[in-house]
Amino acid sequence: MRSPHEIRTVIEARLRNYLSRDRTGIRRALLKLFLRLKCLTVAQIHEELTRKFSISYHSVAAMVGIIASKIGILHVKREREATCSIYSLKEQYAAMVARIVS
Repeated sequence: MRSPHEIRTVIEARLRNYLSRDRTGIRRALLKLFLRLKCLTVAQIHEELTRKFSISYHSVAAMVGIIASKIGILHVKREREATCSIYSLKEQYAAMVARIVS
């Protein structure tokens, strides 16, 4: 079983690798949104990102899904009645994300 320090190291390496393939800056912009606004739906993220980038709703959903599942820094909350999920940056990774993104 991994220690918390090992888990943070693995997550940081995954995040740096993910951002190393960011040619347009959209992935950094997405993470900055989570740092600034805390809780977002895919629709809200799409609305914010389309102000600066040409991106489809499906692409935004895919990016959020990768960050939530493979990197593991997003918390997903789904209400029973709601049709969409609410994503938020896990508090223990906020400082790390801010350091890497800036």
